[in-house]
Parts: sequence; structure tokens; C-alpha cells
Amino acid sequence: MTDRNNAPITAISRHRIGIDGEGVTTLVVFHSCPLRCRWCLNPQTWREGSTFRMMTPQQLLMSVQMDDLYFQATGGGITFGGGEPALRSIFIDEFRRIAPQEWKLNIETSLNVPQEHIDRLSGIIDEWAIDIKDMDPDIYKEYTGRNNAQVVSNLEFLAQKGVVEKCIVRVPLIPEHNSENDRRNSITALKALGFSRFDIFEYKKDINK
Repeated sequence: MTDRNNAPITAISRHRIGIDGEGVTTLVVFHSCPLRCRWCLNPQTWREGSTFRMMTPQQLLMSVQMDDLYFQATGGGITFGGGEPALRSIFIDEFRRIAPQEWKLNIETSLNVPQEHIDRLSGIIDEWAIDIKDMDPDIYKEYTGRNNAQVVSNLEFLAQKGVVEKCIVRVPLIPEHNSENDRRNSITALKALGFSRFDIFEYKKDINK
């Protein structure tokens, strides 16, 4: 087993219902993220000194296969989150090869990763939850510390792959960072790319500290 088949995992949360996809799901939280969002919900996935466990796809399967009956009975499965799980595309691809094919695989991603990862995942992910923050490049950079050109490119790539029906795009109102008009502009831009499923919500400062 080579190092590229290992991945740092911060947490595994079982028996999640109606939160991370259809049916009963288990959330697998990967460590590390390219963004530094002002109100990050999971700073433990990138802060120096945070703890995690290195695991292989086989070790992860052994950790979650006890819930096989729940997954198959409810149409659930594994949701990969983080951090940025799309950076672990090789790991997820190998996990898909060895896990029961009836399990759904979901991912929660910013899409701010090299396109090779999205290409590798495009044929194996059943549900994409895409957190775009805001489509305006200035707002995005001010909030995340990064450019969103890769995000837009990957959105276009997923549309070209014909998997938009598997994507739900999270379009938040972020107090002090964007406005309702900015959010409408984001939705308009996303619709122009072919996306039609949106999760529209507002960040709450008291839970995003």
C-alpha cells in the first residue's frame, strides 16, 4: 500500500439521518483545506496541532461496514466532508472500488481543487453538495483568502460531464460579506451554467465562531 492510498481523517460520525444525503449516512471528515474562511465551521480540520488519524480505504471500510444494513435499507451511505474531501479523490476512488456498490457516496466540497480530482470523482459520486460561498471573485477572495477561478472552472466541468442533476449548490447569505443582491447574482450565474438545485440559507454568526 502506497502513501497516496492513505488519508488523514479527523472524525467519523455515524447514524446521521436527513443531514448529509438520503437515508442513514456516516460522515467521514478529512483533514486539511485550501481555504481559510472567516467563519469556518470546522477549523480543527486545518489548524496547526489538530489531531487526525491516517487511514487506508480498507481501514475506513472496516470502520463503517457495521452499518451496511442501515445504508442498504434506507438508500444511504457515506458522505465525505472536511476540510476539503475532493483533495482525497484517489482515496475515495479506491473506497468506491471496495465498498458495496449499493452504498451511496456523497461529497461536501468547495470545488476549489485541481480539476484532476473532480474528473476522478465525477463518475463515482452520487450527490454533490457544493459550497460556492459567492460567485463574485472579490467577495469570494475576501471571505476565503483564495481566488474562485478554479471553482468556476470545475462548475463548468461538471456541467459538461452532465452531472448537474446530482449537484445541490449551497448559496449562503454571509453577513458582512455579501448581500441579497449578490446572492441573486450568484444564482443567476449558476443557472446559466445549468445548475437548478440550490440550498439557500444564511450564516449565523453565533454558530460560526
